[in-house]
Amino acid sequence: MKFTIQCLGLAALFMLSACSGQSEARGSAPALAPQSTDTPGPAKVLSGAVKPTLYTHTIVNTYPHTGATFTQGLLFHDGFLYESTGKYGASEVRKLVVESGELIKKTAISSQYFGEGMTRWNDTLIFLTWKAGTGFVLDLETFAETGTFGYPGEGWGLTNNDTHLIQSDGTNILRFLDPETFSITKTLPVKMNGKPLQKLNELEWIQGEIWANVWQSDIIVRIDADSGNVVGVIDFANLFPPHSRGNPSDDVLNGIAYDSETGRIFITGKKWPNIYEIAVSELGSPQ
Repeated sequence: MKFTIQCLGLAALFMLSACSGQSEARGSAPALAPQSTDTPGPAKVLSGAVKPTLYTHTIVNTYPHTGATFTQGLLFHDGFLYESTGKYGASEVRKLVVESGELIKKTAISSQYFGEGMTRWNDTLIFLTWKAGTGFVLDLETFAETGTFGYPGEGWGLTNNDTHLIQSDGTNILRFLDPETFSITKTLPVKMNGKPLQKLNELEWIQGEIWANVWQSDIIVRIDADSGNVVGVIDFANLFPPHSRGNPSDDVLNGIAYDSETGRIFITGKKWPNIYEIAVSELGSPQ
């Protein structure tokens, strides 16, 4: 999304609230051994006090990400992946075959909008735009626009918990929206180690938790939906390293989709050539 100060990696989590300014750049597996103490891994960064549980990941499958688009939202439904993409003049909603990455359907968003997060609600797709304060409702099957709605501030990520839409706006505040009126019914401040965690981006509801990308980092946080406390941190630093990306500051980890029937979790990033099916395993809470 859009901060001029890059906050990359796990160490940056404790400085996210200090990041400011904007730019148009918006854009059960076997446990693995903890990282060596010679590298600044999560166990070193998160030492002391009461900490969230640390997780690592394993890759279960790798699938092609056709078009390597600027991913903003990702979701799984009925055997397919649905993706919303960003950038002015390049924002789309897309339907993909998981295994092949084949593009089944897409619709372009007007060039005046910068596409953001998306979720499914019943037989519709609901997605946000960045600065316009406008969201769109599309028919799930045809992608035809069936409605619009407004919201204050910026739109970043979107998911739902079967009763409410849950929206991020780049701060540490998550908004719960009525899915029919789109009015804000409550807000949830997100904190990590007692401090506000800024730059919450793409969201996914997974087994009672809110999973969130933290923009320009290689981590996903697991948020308790009642307290707003970060209860888990998943390290994806080695999934698609920055040196392999076309633009390391823009082409960042972003995109979480969950198959609730099988428990599969899919992860990708902006302009990444692959979508990964991953499993997470616990590293534990550092002493």
